[in-house]
Amino acid sequence: MSVSRVLVANRGEIAVRVLHACHELGLETVLAVSDADRDSLGARLADRAVCIGPARATDSYLNVGALVTAATATGCDALHPGYGFLAESPALAEACAAAGIVFVGPTAEQMRRMGDKIRARAQAGAAGVPTLPGSGRIDSPEDAVAAAHRIGLPLIVKASAGGGGRGMKIVTDAADLPDVLAAAAAEAKAAFGDPTLYVERFVADARHVEVQLLGDRYGSVVHLGERDCSLQRRNQKVVEEAPAPGIPEPVRAAIRDSAVRLAAGIGYENAGTVEFLYDAATHEFFFLEMNTRIQVEHPVTELITGIDLVQEQFRIAAGEPLRFGQDDVVFRGHAVECRVTAEVAAEGFRPNAGRITCWEPPAGPNVRVDTHCYPGYLVPMYYDSLLAKVVVYGSTREEAVQRMRRALHRFRVEGIETTVDVLGFLVGRPEFGSGAVTTHLIADVLGEYTSGLEVAS
Repeated sequence: MSVSRVLVANRGEIAVRVLHACHELGLETVLAVSDADRDSLGARLADRAVCIGPARATDSYLNVGALVTAATATGCDALHPGYGFLAESPALAEACAAAGIVFVGPTAEQMRRMGDKIRARAQAGAAGVPTLPGSGRIDSPEDAVAAAHRIGLPLIVKASAGGGGRGMKIVTDAADLPDVLAAAAAEAKAAFGDPTLYVERFVADARHVEVQLLGDRYGSVVHLGERDCSLQRRNQKVVEEAPAPGIPEPVRAAIRDSAVRLAAGIGYENAGTVEFLYDAATHEFFFLEMNTRIQVEHPVTELITGIDLVQEQFRIAAGEPLRFGQDDVVFRGHAVECRVTAEVAAEGFRPNAGRITCWEPPAGPNVRVDTHCYPGYLVPMYYDSLLAKVVVYGSTREEAVQRMRRALHRFRVEGIETTVDVLGFLVGRPEFGSGAVTTHLIADVLGEYTSGLEVAS
């Protein structure tokens, strides 16, 4: 490869995942760590760790200058941003280019084009991808009211620079729009530094389906199938699976083709994901957004295709053409992923921190656990609450679901509260077993889970 030493500019389980890919490719590794992560598992696995600043993310993992300085000072010729933090930052990509460092991701212009949700909607429409009735930029409550009259209620207010459910509000009464817009703009400004909003028609009983893509700089784009990510809390994913169950094959093919058409239209490079809302009642699907990075849920795609997505990211970034075409991608079996977080589900998934005194993740054939945790690890209070991803494979969906139920039952964590038990409750639900999952299922059944806890106590 044309790169030899990589700065891994992230933390937690994704840093460990990227380090493993680097080791498989024979690349030297340097891990960027904050003061809070000096004793992380990633720091132990990397060839070298370099401190980039204090614990607060704004002073470390979100500091473009500190990351690029760390890369140049340690002789790195590539930088992998993982997901979250600066993974979709055009500024980081441009700073890497200026320093002669290969950014393992798409170009800055591609990130700008797809990171702006309003521009991305327009791009999707131009590519013939179905989009929900919506607006352009909303500059005033009057703009929103006019859009509501045109689109109809309910509608959803979204941040143009958004992600992770931030700046997203559902509106059922036009009279509420001024207050909702103010709250959404403030949240978007705090989270992304950009208060720009737009609105779309709200689909109540929707599923969240996304297509994994790889593209190279020579114009080749392939899809690696779709994932269902409908099981969410606060618009954030909790359980994902591949392939998406219960979608008629012609619709599945149309969803995949739409994603490829959109990516090819912008000459997309590296790993990316096009997300859709899918209405199971009508079999309609609508463009949501494109994520210009590796996704948390990428392992389920790896298990059903046998393709290491992170290794492919490095090959593409190094200028290599894709090693396979669409007809070479073969899908086998079914995979399910559960995100284990340091949260108290009975208290609205309140994050918590503390020291892990016992850490015994499940193991066995067709069970994979991506994690950065170990017995004695102090979970810091400064970052995302993700502790581990339990990923299982089965020859059928039923086999995979049953394996996940057993894996969660065997997962033992002590010292802090986690979501292991509520995940077991969710994948044990008949709705999940049948594949009849929508984005509001957790909100609908969480009361039953908390009531069970009260009875048990």
